[in-house]
Formats: sequence, C-alpha cells, structure tokens
Amino acid sequence: LRLERLFSYQLDLPGREWELVSFTGAWAREFSPARRPVEAGAALVASRSGVSSHYANPFAMVCSRGADETSGEVYGTNLLWSGSHETILEAGPYSTTRLLSGIQTEGFAWTLAPGESFDSPEAVLAYSATGFEALSHSMHALVREHIVPPRWAGVERPVLVNTWEAMYFDLSEKRLDALARSASSIGAELFVLDDGWFGRRTCDERGLGDFSVNRKRLPSGLTGLASRLKKRGLDFGLWVEPEMVNRDSALFEAHPDWILAAPGTEPSPSRHQFVLDLCREEVQDHLIGQINALLDSAPIRYVKWDMNRHHSDRFSSALSEQGRLDVAWTRGLYRVLREITAAHPDVLFESCASGGNRVDLGMASYMPQVWLSDDTDAWERARIQSGASYGYPQSLWGSHVGASPNHQTLRCSSIEARFDVAAFGLLGYELDLDGLSPAELRAVRAQRRFYGEHRGLFQFGRWYRLRSPFESDECAWMVVAPDSSEAVVMEMVGRAAANADATPLRLRGLDPRARYRVSTRREMLDPRVFGSLINTALPLRVDHEGALVRAVARHRPMTTEAFEAEASGSVLMNAGLRFPQRFAGTGFVEGMRVMPDGSARLHLVTKLS
Repeated sequence: LRLERLFSYQLDLPGREWELVSFTGAWAREFSPARRPVEAGAALVASRSGVSSHYANPFAMVCSRGADETSGEVYGTNLLWSGSHETILEAGPYSTTRLLSGIQTEGFAWTLAPGESFDSPEAVLAYSATGFEALSHSMHALVREHIVPPRWAGVERPVLVNTWEAMYFDLSEKRLDALARSASSIGAELFVLDDGWFGRRTCDERGLGDFSVNRKRLPSGLTGLASRLKKRGLDFGLWVEPEMVNRDSALFEAHPDWILAAPGTEPSPSRHQFVLDLCREEVQDHLIGQINALLDSAPIRYVKWDMNRHHSDRFSSALSEQGRLDVAWTRGLYRVLREITAAHPDVLFESCASGGNRVDLGMASYMPQVWLSDDTDAWERARIQSGASYGYPQSLWGSHVGASPNHQTLRCSSIEARFDVAAFGLLGYELDLDGLSPAELRAVRAQRRFYGEHRGLFQFGRWYRLRSPFESDECAWMVVAPDSSEAVVMEMVGRAAANADATPLRLRGLDPRARYRVSTRREMLDPRVFGSLINTALPLRVDHEGALVRAVARHRPMTTEAFEAEASGSVLMNAGLRFPQRFAGTGFVEGMRVMPDGSARLHLVTKLS
C-alpha cells in the first residue's frame, strides 16, 4: 500500500459562508492574523519548510461571517506536529464546506509492507458559539492541562536574564560575572548563557555541533560559572542548537555524511549551517548521548533549545523512499526529545527556532515553553503576542525586556513599556543591565517585585483581548484570576494621535455583582519625552538636551499619573474605564497621561466585596 495523502481529520460544515483565519508571518514578525472568506474554491494554509514554520502556523480558525471576540461560531484546529503540514478549507457545491488538516502531501510517499502501519499526527478541534474569546479559553486550557509535560503543568516559571543581546558572541567570565551580579541585584532567579560558550563558536560561522566548553572563554567551565551563580541565588541555564552543524566544526569534519544532502551535490547552507539527518538512527543516538552528557556535566536547570534554519536539501541516505523524509525526520527529532527530557525531567526546556519558527503542540508536548519571537520591540511584541493568544496560552511563551533602541527595529521605547508588554508571559530580561541608568535599575527592581506579586495571574490568568493592534494603533489585554478576584489590564499606544478619541476601555471576565478597585501602576517617566516643551513648565529656561536634564532623567525622573477608581464588575464591563486626559499639546498638568508612541500602562483590578 503506497500512501500519498493522509490527513488527520475531515470536518464537514453546513453552509458556505465561512471564513478562514490563519496566522502568517516571517522571522521577527510572526503570528499576523489573515482572515479570508471561502465561498467558492479552496483556501490553503501550508508549510513546506520541514518545520511548522513562521510562515503558516498549524493553528487556524474557521468562523462564521462577522464573528468577533464575543459573538459568532468559531472552530479552532491544531496539530500535534512539528513538521511540514497543510490545512485546507474548501467550499462544496451543495452548501457545505470541508475542513481538512494534516501532514504536507506535496512530495509525501510512504509504502507500507504487509503488517506495517502508519499513524497520522493527532489533531485537536475546539468549538465556540460565542466568538474567538471562548475558543481561545478552550485552546489555552487544552495546552496547559493536557499538552505540556505534566511535571510543568501549572508550575510558575522563573524570571530570567539572558546573555544574548547583552553581549552576543563577545563572552568572557569577567563580563558574565558582571551581568550575573546585576541579574542578582534586580531579583532574577535564572541566568541563561546563550550562544558562544562552546568549541570554536566565536561567531555563527563555526563550532555548531561541538558542545564542549571553550576553556579560553570560560576557564572555570560550566561548573565554575554555575557555582558562582548559585552563590548569587541564580540557577544556571544554557543555550544549545543540537539539530544543526557548521562546516567548520569537529562534528562535520568527522561525519560530513551526517547532513541532509543528496550524493554528489553541494548542500545549501543557511546561517552558515546544515541540517543534521535525524532520519538516521546513529545521528539520533549521537545527539541523545551528547546532550545527556552535557546536562549531567553541570547543574543546568534550564535549556534553550534552538533551531535556526529551514530544510532545503531534501535527501536522506538512510531512506530508500525519499517521500518519507519530512515525517521520518520529525519522528527522529521526537525520539531525541523524548529520551533527553525523560532523562532530565526537572530541567526546564524552552523550544526556540529563530523565534517562532516552530511554535506548535508537538514541541509543547516535550518542552513546556517556547521562545515566541526574536523580536523584542515592545509594539511589535504586542502584535505578535496578540496573534499567538488566539491559540496558545501566555504560560507557554517567553517574553523578554530588550534594549532601546531595539535591536530588531531600532525603535526607542521606555523600560517601563517594554516590561508592561513582557509581563504578559514568562518574563525575562535580555539586555545589558550594567548599561541602565540608576533610575532605570530602580524601575526594573520595582517591575520584578510587581511581577513576583502577581506572577500566577500573569502566567496563568484567563486572557482577554480588549483592543486589537491589528485594527488600530492601540492594544489592550487583560488577564483574570479563575475566581475573578483579581485582574491586570495592559493598554498600549503604538502610534499616538493628537486629540485622539477618549473611548472607554471596557473590561471583561469580572464578577458583575462584585465591587472592584482599579489602580494604575506608577511608572518612571523620562522628562526628555517632552523635548523643548519642558521649558513651558519650568520657571527658568534650560537646555532640554543638556547635562541638567540628562542628570534628572538618570537619577530623579518624573512618575506617571496616579489613577484609582471603584466600581462594580458590571459597570467596568459595560460602561468601562474612563481615564484622565492624555497629553495632546494643550499643556501639561498634574494627573495628565503622557502616552507617546510605544508607551503603555498596567492597571491592577482587585475585588473588594
């Protein structure tokens, strides 16, 4: 029996007025929702890259025309699969619409001998009669309670500091110790040593595949670094990229035949690396032994497992039938993950693939969190996290406070706005803490305290999308405790408009009969945001770019407005919150909200009775 097409399910829906919502993008701009009607013909969402991909996440929704957050029929679909895939929504001739999803059929072929079997990937389906919000809540509960490894279900995740954007490949024990000292001072719990710690790995052109510590960079080794971190109250985490290899590496020199490549051809590198052939059992055995030995060599409590390229050379010498490649490679990866995670159940694994290149339920079955995107720009992250939230809970994704100007967009934003977005997820800091001003360091310590006080709410609260960054220049989210006793609201301005409409922010998920207090978190406000306008509020004229203003910004900045209100849950959800006026060129007065481009606020909602 030769299999050439085998989907995981088929669902026939009545009528033809359905719309397909898929989540597309590319590196650093993942999870952009695309909504299209399907009244004739078919719509296809597919990845042919060998992985679930940035381009077409396997999660998709089918909704009735006009469906929104709180109304309309919605079906959600996803696969427990990390390889190439496709989803098809096709309108039929007799007032029906057919939904199919499964492994990618283009190029697939699998011949079964007598007595052999083939399992298609498992799929999940969810339904909501009341819009996207209820569908998301179902999908979130599924991932939290039934997909992630049971050891980590409901377990609060640590606040981490990652070395990557702080120093990239320029590693030394002196620099690492300095960053660790700062990480400890802000209350971080986990210190993650990213790329550049092993073998010849001084840049991305060499060393990948050789996971033995570079003693020139780390004379005391991983155990010495872990020991010093422990004295500062920090657990030790480590970055690896086991599925790939550089040509300039001991592994490639010893086993040039261990990569995906057709005989007699020159394989195509991407990011100076090749894909190891995980269809081969000896390659799987090597990775299992290599990573297990690494994890046994030091007290490593967290692993960031990266994968930085798609598959292009579609040939494995281990296969007699090349149509098996995508499936066999993914199954080989799963064997590697199954054996390593089973041997180290208390190690917290985070799946990374150039950011969101492999955010799927297959990886989540082995690794309880993912690195959602390499883009740490606050506004771009607001968009990415908004898109991801339709199908994946915030307890799954890491979200870091990066540098300003941002390393992906060069956009400037305050340290407070970056935190306000990153707090809605698994919080980390990925910047040079030693480069922050005294005022910024005080702000970060306050952020860490606030996040610690509400960590369970941020990571596991019910998620509500109050304003969509795909429909306007603003974004608002809300997470609510299971018993509706507490909530946190984030509102953000992507691009400020002068004299903008002051529409109320209507909350959701509260107890309508209970009374709540809403209080805005006071944040640091850099006076330089006013530019030359600062002289309109001072009794004497100063150079708004001069040393005096810079000193004030570094040591004694302004604070944002104080706001507090009390109302019933019914009022907050139906009438909404009306905040003080935003600054709009009319002069600054006490209590006015200063919200330029890329600014945000957090509001704590507490049940009183």
